[in-house]
Amino acid sequence: MDWKDLLKAEMESAYKSAEGLIDLVDEDRLGWKPPTGTNWMTTAQLLRHISDACGAPCRSFATGDWGPPPEEMLLPAEKLPAVGTVSEARKLLAADRRTARETLDRVSEEELRTKPAPAPWDPAPTVLGHRFLQMVQHLASHKQLLFHYLKLQGKPVNTGHLWGM
Repeated sequence: MDWKDLLKAEMESAYKSAEGLIDLVDEDRLGWKPPTGTNWMTTAQLLRHISDACGAPCRSFATGDWGPPPEEMLLPAEKLPAVGTVSEARKLLAADRRTARETLDRVSEEELRTKPAPAPWDPAPTVLGHRFLQMVQHLASHKQLLFHYLKLQGKPVNTGHLWGM
């Protein structure tokens, strides 16, 4: 299996299950966040973060254009942007999915295997394919956090929801 096949399969799986979990969010729970601990995102902030966790950074790795400086990328939870509605989260996730697909289509297998892709937060020498895979994992990680938010909100979610079954 080459990088493109692997990344396409992993992206589709992560986006599919993220969509299913977003569909379970109640509009009136967008302001909810875990009641203990610190630096938690609200559900609305988590939905916003999920909606640009993969495609947008893949595009940045492919092009080298990161937009805001790194210190603006790693904000504390209370400063993160939020969606206003569940519908907005669905639309943003669909747009990010298109960006991920289009970006993957534009890069070659050779670039995925050999092109250096330093990150503003991690300048370690890492190839583009590995960075794309890390961004799929980033989406999957925050999708899993949404799963736990839903569980804590009393939603009857199970492993099938987590894996898009």
